[in-house]
Amino acid sequence: MSLPQTLPTQAWAATAPGTALLSALDAAAGETRLVGGAVRDGLLGLGGADIDLATRFAPDEVMKRVKAAGLKAVPTGIAHGTVTVVGHDLVAEVTTLRRDVQSFGRHAQVAFTDDWREDAARRDFTVNALYAHLPDGVIDDYWGGLDDLSARRVRFIGDPLLRIAEDHLRILRFFRFSARFAAQVDADGLAACTARANDLMALSRERIAMELRLLLALPDPVATLALMLDAGIFRPVLPELQAERLPMLVQTIAAEAAAGLSPAWERRLAALLPQGETRVAVEIGARLKLSNAQRMRLVSAVQPAGSAPHWEAAYRDGGEAILDRLLIAGDSAAAAPLIGWQRPKLPASGKDIIARGVAPGPEVAKRLGVFERAWVAAGFPEDAGTVTALLDVAAQA
Repeated sequence: MSLPQTLPTQAWAATAPGTALLSALDAAAGETRLVGGAVRDGLLGLGGADIDLATRFAPDEVMKRVKAAGLKAVPTGIAHGTVTVVGHDLVAEVTTLRRDVQSFGRHAQVAFTDDWREDAARRDFTVNALYAHLPDGVIDDYWGGLDDLSARRVRFIGDPLLRIAEDHLRILRFFRFSARFAAQVDADGLAACTARANDLMALSRERIAMELRLLLALPDPVATLALMLDAGIFRPVLPELQAERLPMLVQTIAAEAAAGLSPAWERRLAALLPQGETRVAVEIGARLKLSNAQRMRLVSAVQPAGSAPHWEAAYRDGGEAILDRLLIAGDSAAAAPLIGWQRPKLPASGKDIIARGVAPGPEVAKRLGVFERAWVAAGFPEDAGTVTALLDVAAQA
């Protein structure tokens, strides 16, 4: 794959706040450079990456210069050298060049430096250690990242085992980036991740959930997941994920595509779990510390799709829930009518039952329930004649 030798023009850099920021931090002189995902994705012709800038200026100097340029400076991680800059339609993270003094899994003691190569050496993968001068887009590449990006290869900087020991989350990031970019998974990286899979137990479950979400939301992560399951990567933290469930995920992805739907990571995770076993879904939702809405969706999605008519189940459990179940079952045709489906409002109330001679009290709620079931079974009719007929029958039940 042939890549441009310089980074294409960045739209944000030409805006008033972007220009002000780059000027304030002497980007034209090379004192501040774009780094990481924005460079990697920009070279690949992809958009949407966060704006991360590396600079030789100390954090306090960054704050002073940014404020003088009329932009907002927020000390979001100033102890580690990071200042968030906010302007009109601009959010950028500016981090002073650093080198690791000592690492503790996810926490590192850092010292500031003015050496670009030292800063690059502490990053995870070669493709994430590319620096672009702005506005001309000239690339600084200290670890062969351009060659790796051209070859669609995700490779650790330095010794993979040591890099993982510095930050255990790099195991999951290696597979996520490989699923997104790699033509072939780097053998040395795979071996190191396999050897250190137990390190994942030291990570917060929220971090694991975040990486799993990002991986499952990729267009087609099946091959990477198969590799991870075969290598036992998930075994220390998510032993419930089994390779024999992968065909169900393949089926789900195909059904999403046939229905014209974007990936839903909760749905895809549910496809990897034993169907019908809500207990497992409950346990995983709690272990990963998912939000209440995410847990409810996961638990609902592992339940059977049931038989037609599906609108009755959609009325009871929600359209999204039934849509998830049908897509996991591979039934994109049955799922199609439920895309964007909204639960219709019941066209009657207890007053309509009372108006038909039923005395106020518990019997009213009972008769209204009879009406509701009949109305749902009839397909939510809206015409007054049908609604009136169903109310008459319910009042006499």
